[in-house]
Amino acid sequence: MTLDPGALRARADALGPWFHNMDLGGGVWTAPGHFLGDYPGVKFRGFAHVLPEDLTGKSVLDIGCNGGFYAIEMRRRGASRVLGIDFDEDYLAQARFACEALGVDGIEFRRMSVYDVGSLGERFDLVVFMGVLYHLRHPLLALDLIWENVADDLLLFQSMQRGSDEVAEVAPDYPFSEQGHFDAPGYPKMHFIERDYSQDPTNWWAPNRACSAAMLRSAGFSILANPDPEVFLCRRGERGPFVEAAYPSKSVAR
Repeated sequence: MTLDPGALRARADALGPWFHNMDLGGGVWTAPGHFLGDYPGVKFRGFAHVLPEDLTGKSVLDIGCNGGFYAIEMRRRGASRVLGIDFDEDYLAQARFACEALGVDGIEFRRMSVYDVGSLGERFDLVVFMGVLYHLRHPLLALDLIWENVADDLLLFQSMQRGSDEVAEVAPDYPFSEQGHFDAPGYPKMHFIERDYSQDPTNWWAPNRACSAAMLRSAGFSILANPDPEVFLCRRGERGPFVEAAYPSKSVAR
């Protein structure tokens, strides 16, 4: 795109507000007043080293792609197939504009929920699932659907977490009469948010670090790296017994 900084600023502002604060060039950032500063760039630089530097020939699915930051970064690493999905048309418009402004081509964006990934009919070498889980009413279902339908090898996961960063060693089983382990700071816990949190009514859940790890393992992902308390790089593995994604039927409205 050959827009001067003023025109670039106007286009970015018209598509705002932005959650992904990206440098579009010419000193133009998409969200210059972001409360987290250079986000998600500052976050990414803390764990980028655990991802393959060369994704040539690989396919990537970015679930909840927002303004397109991670999809763009994976394309820059050489991924041949990059698909970004999001349920919010405003974010998809931002992502398309960011690609245009930065001169990054070869990324497809579609409006789609994580609950609909089974309709894609393809698997990806890397699934990016960053900043989505805590916005979902049914978070474990989402992980199950990712494992069953789209993850072929790696999963990059991040969730907002609250509570202790400790990770307790949990026994395979406990007698019914024993309850003390539930109160341990490092026991897996998921905090339910009934109303708003940080003025956002879509914040439904806040796991602690142990819970994020436990949910990933339960869904069939083995953890390869945990370079940041909230970030996990996983590999699709085997699931235990009695684990499968639920597919509720949708009745016709009467």
